[in-house]
Amino acid sequence: MTVTAGESKQVVGSEELALWHVVRRAQARVTRALEAELLVEHDLALASYDVLAQLSGAPERRLRMNDLAERVMLSRSGLTRLVDRLQREGLVERAACADDARGLFAVLTDDGAVRLAEATPTYMRGVRAQFLGVLDERELRRCASALTKLFPDPDPDPD
Repeated sequence: MTVTAGESKQVVGSEELALWHVVRRAQARVTRALEAELLVEHDLALASYDVLAQLSGAPERRLRMNDLAERVMLSRSGLTRLVDRLQREGLVERAACADDARGLFAVLTDDGAVRLAEATPTYMRGVRAQFLGVLDERELRRCASALTKLFPDPDPDPD
């Protein structure tokens, strides 16, 4: 397959493309399984779990909405809708930013922390069943090494 970007051309081999498709399918499969388990056992979507987990690991259990959107890989409008839902459920609240009148923080509530603590064993069990438990220690080290090359400065993640 030839990919054209401007005037430069790059040939992507079938093995490379196959690897990329496997990565995408693996991510989708693991995500679907985690989502299903969290919904069934805790009535909590995976994106909601991710927001609660990110807030839990942040100083004072709060993050600016822009920073949180980046960490959970949602658009600002998508995060706003999600935080609205979580706020209605009492899991998150918004707080004004003292040094930026337009800035808002999303803050994990005590109820949100409890809900996260209840859901985390299910989440971790799913991660182990779908990903970590499938690979042996050598494969895990190689996988971590390869992915670290793609993202050398990983963002802080409470998982």
